[in-house]
Amino acid sequence: MSDKKVAGLWIDGTKAIVVTNHDSQEVTEFAVVDTVKAEIQHGNSSENAANNAEQSNKLKFYKEIEKLITNSTDLYVTGPGTSQEELRNHLLETAQYKNLNIKLGTDSQLSEQQVLEEVKSHFNA
Repeated sequence: MSDKKVAGLWIDGTKAIVVTNHDSQEVTEFAVVDTVKAEIQHGNSSENAANNAEQSNKLKFYKEIEKLITNSTDLYVTGPGTSQEELRNHLLETAQYKNLNIKLGTDSQLSEQQVLEEVKSHFNA
């Protein structure tokens, strides 16, 4: 196994299952570190307010993911739809992650165990 700190995650619009091979300091075995749930806004008075709330909630969602992948050198992002691309674009626009090596994949709904196996397989661990 490499001594690089790497992370992987499965993401859709409502949640992200995050897997890393490190805690903040040490490279360890791959493990599911958290499942981050996105806040979904309901019942806004206008389309503009709804859009602003959605953007704000998406930013909070991405910030929670960022906390879990801090110090990673490589990131594998998979999931359905365009959520992986949106997260990649967000990270590359963030100074701390602009040099992060990000690879994208496509998968339908996966369990935590399946995400763990997919990430381990991607990094040949």
